[in-house]
Amino acid sequence: MTFRFELLHTDGKARRGRFHTAHGSVETPTFMAVGTQATVKGLTPAQLDDAGTQILLGNTYHLTLRPGDELIAELGGLHTFMNWRRPILTDSGGYQVYSLAANLKIDDRAAVFRSHIDGDLLELSPEKAIRIQENLGSDIAMCLDECPPADTPPDYREVAVRRTILWAERCRAAHTRADQALFAIVQGGTDIATRIRCAEALTRLDFPGYALGGFSVGETTQQMVTALEPAADALPADKPHYLMGVGKPLDLVLGVARGIVFFYCVLPTRNGRNGCAFTDAGQIKIRNAIHKRDPAPLQSDCPCLTCGQYSRAYLHHLFLADEMLGPTLLSLHNLTFYNRLMAQMRDAIVGGRFSAFCADRLARWGGESLR
Repeated sequence: MTFRFELLHTDGKARRGRFHTAHGSVETPTFMAVGTQATVKGLTPAQLDDAGTQILLGNTYHLTLRPGDELIAELGGLHTFMNWRRPILTDSGGYQVYSLAANLKIDDRAAVFRSHIDGDLLELSPEKAIRIQENLGSDIAMCLDECPPADTPPDYREVAVRRTILWAERCRAAHTRADQALFAIVQGGTDIATRIRCAEALTRLDFPGYALGGFSVGETTQQMVTALEPAADALPADKPHYLMGVGKPLDLVLGVARGIVFFYCVLPTRNGRNGCAFTDAGQIKIRNAIHKRDPAPLQSDCPCLTCGQYSRAYLHHLFLADEMLGPTLLSLHNLTFYNRLMAQMRDAIVGGRFSAFCADRLARWGGESLR
């Protein structure tokens, strides 16, 4: 077995660990940059390294449609294909059960999509989701699940949870790669009893790690925080916990405080492409006229290339001129900010200062009521 999780320190429920894979170790808690189609938009692998990125996320649904998982396997696997030598996690395609619901038919056997590219049918069963991810060669693969929206009626939420557990059993049976960790996904919406029941059923199957899915699908932050803690508490304390799709800086702090060690979200790169930078003092909308003559960097103590070499005035100009360098520079800064935040939380856990760190960030970002 080439993967294992070391729990190195705890501070309250916050956990400092190290996840070992065939492509290197990941210091946790950590944030995964989103490389849906075998690329983090606008950034090279070298720039991702400079930003402190440890692990990327790729998407099963998108990569099997284009260019095809068998082609990627033929060319040496996803790491070689995209020239990324560090760890990769692949989503199972389960999120598309939620996001592409209008083009979906689903039953216990499989989910059947109409491709958003050409309208062709794609059948995604638990077995096929595993085969695709084994072809991709990711270090962490995810079980196929059903992710219902926040307003799902209770009766269908039960169907989705039952199906998620059934599919996890089938994924586990189909999985053959000893160098690839398979994580299960806990569903249940914001209903705490259902979440705990799902977590307990999946724990009995003894996966190497567990994800909490079905958040950021329409619920409020307060609803998420209320459901997250008991759901995480129901999972094995010696295994990695992964909060899917949640990624505002405030959410990361709240998640780490509840024992989460893996996070991913499109926010740092998507917001960067749209002219929004994250800083310790809050978000900066670089298109705003206030930045037109500002010689200051986005954040004075940030070590990224953007802050070291470019002013807010220049970044403002790039976005108003619709130059592609602008989104690249803001994406690079945002990923650096996220990775520094995770490193600061790791240090705070080791130093026994996480509670104070958490309180400080919640006060800065208006989250005191969520503690």
